Amino acid sequence: MIGASTHPEKLGYGVARNLIQSGYRGAVCFVNPKGGYLFTRFMYKSVAEVPDPVDLAVLIVPAPAAAESLRLCGERGIHAVILISSGFREAGATGVALETKVLQIARQYGIRLLGPNCIGLLDTHLPLDTTFLPPPSPRPGEIAFISHSGAICAAIIDWSLRQGFGFSRLISLGNQADVNETDMLIHTMLDEYTRVLTLYLESVADGQRFIDETRRVNRQKPVVVLKVGRSAGGQRAAASHTGALTGVDTAYIAAFEKAGIFRADSIEEMFDWARALAWSPLPRGRRMAVLTNAGGPGVIAADSLENEGLQLADLSPETCAALTALLPSAASLHNPIDMLASASSIQYASCLRLLLDDPCVDGVLLILPPPPMYPAVSVAEALIPIIRNASKPVVVALMGSTQIDMAAERFQAAHVPEYRFPERAAAVLARLTERAEFLSRPEQPAQVFMDIDADKARSLLTEDPIGSWLAPEAAEGLLRAYGIPVASIKLAHNTGEAIEISQELGYPIALKIASHDISHKSDVGGILLGIDSPESAAEGFRTIQDQVRKAKPEADIEGVYIQRMIPQGQDVIVGAVHDLKFGALMMFGSGGVEVEGLKDVAFALAPLAIDEAERLILKTWAGRKLTGFRNNPPVDLEAVKETLQRLAQLASDFPKISEIEINPLRVFEKGAVALDVRVKI
Repeated sequence: MIGASTHPEKLGYGVARNLIQSGYRGAVCFVNPKGGYLFTRFMYKSVAEVPDPVDLAVLIVPAPAAAESLRLCGERGIHAVILISSGFREAGATGVALETKVLQIARQYGIRLLGPNCIGLLDTHLPLDTTFLPPPSPRPGEIAFISHSGAICAAIIDWSLRQGFGFSRLISLGNQADVNETDMLIHTMLDEYTRVLTLYLESVADGQRFIDETRRVNRQKPVVVLKVGRSAGGQRAAASHTGALTGVDTAYIAAFEKAGIFRADSIEEMFDWARALAWSPLPRGRRMAVLTNAGGPGVIAADSLENEGLQLADLSPETCAALTALLPSAASLHNPIDMLASASSIQYASCLRLLLDDPCVDGVLLILPPPPMYPAVSVAEALIPIIRNASKPVVVALMGSTQIDMAAERFQAAHVPEYRFPERAAAVLARLTERAEFLSRPEQPAQVFMDIDADKARSLLTEDPIGSWLAPEAAEGLLRAYGIPVASIKLAHNTGEAIEISQELGYPIALKIASHDISHKSDVGGILLGIDSPESAAEGFRTIQDQVRKAKPEADIEGVYIQRMIPQGQDVIVGAVHDLKFGALMMFGSGGVEVEGLKDVAFALAPLAIDEAERLILKTWAGRKLTGFRNNPPVDLEAVKETLQRLAQLASDFPKISEIEINPLRVFEKGAVALDVRVKI
């Protein structure tokens, strides 16, 4: 440890203290230019004097001295360094220069660097504590915590001691000059003591790598994330519906879903879920039973379970008969099971056994307000052996405070997940269910279509300047190059061309204003439908231009696009926006002019496997009614999936497409066709 101090008020003293008190079984060597002794140990004056071998150096030196200290570590042959010191990128331009120099030296000597501006890492099982946090240390446990914030680490350790759970590892990433969240995620997944990984994230260093690696990690161990920075303050201006509806946080939501990550809304929620994922078996289905000694909390639990997408189990006749024999006649035997306030520890235990043995029950939410006739701890002690030996999850809503303290301690010591209110317990059961469903789904690779003409698409995207909209004829060609059916569109510059093109395409036709200055044509009278003769085509050409000039006199009008009218079907919107962090972000939902008002849209990251395309579609009302609703007959869902997948491949192949939108995509009983396409470079 370089920068050890004998002054108790300095951080160099705190790190040294924790290194010794952690019980690390290897050698710990302190370095201070002044020499002397610390905790009865000799302090070396330079890292060159430290005896071999050295696996790790912890630096807590002033920022201007960090580069030289790191260079000495490199010359010494040390390849892992934790730089705790602050005063780098977070401190302005001078700090940025210092951090750049430190990183250059690290790469020169093949050093992997954690930090700077971090509190280090803590491993409770090795054990090793390189932080300067005050005692007591966290309990050894099964939850790893990786954080962009050091201060949150300190608060969570102290809070966890009262919550009854421990950590396997706690890692503060700091400025991530070298080692980032994805590096530590992969490394921590391999730790034999870690069962759940939790992360506090402010951003990700490499979005695509984060997704790819987390998908792999998540198949082994669940990942729960608290991602901050949801506000729309950073949302860029966008001209398409797809761009306008894409909030600053949308890509993260889609990324976490693609990787199978649980996203929590609070620190408390993150560790609620993590405890249960670490300690509980997974359910086989969504059918849950509620066992309580009070009616009100049972109703709250029932509502909460259904709000989370779970079901109240229909108990088997055998279970109902056994409960009838066991409980007073006034008890409610319909799920939720209300045993009444007089329920004893024996009745709690017996009823729980019956519910767990019922093949119609996949999990139990057990509610335990302080029983009026018995101490809550006696009930807990009767339940713990049953819960620990069960193959189904049991989550406890242990309601109260001072009267349930001892019961809470017993449950926590036995690794039984317990929460103060039914709503939190129901959310935990939902996450356990989702985890089981995620693991049961086979991983499907994204569809790759071989019949595309990428060279043709590339040629259509080469000439347009950044920020421009592709001409509709080029946009049509782009979709055709990727095998997406599109209604032909042609540009007329005068009434004669309008008549000629309309007769070539065949009536009835639609007229659409041609202007790069107009994003939404219908807003300015720029669309006419149902044109059915040469005369009405010529008249429509003049009318549409007059309407647009009146509504938007400054617009540059090139002419009028003519397109053959397409038969009726169901209309949806399909689009993609290029996200700088994660790549192509796909959108699906209700199409037409009201898309932004309805906001019946969902997002997913490209590329799309067939099951991902289907889940994206079915998240929306527009997607669900494709299978038929009232007077809307079923249409071709498979064609919509294929269109989504082909568009996802197009958007992934060409990152220079900042926005692409088909609105509407008209879906028929067989097939689908793009009616209007917009592509922004």
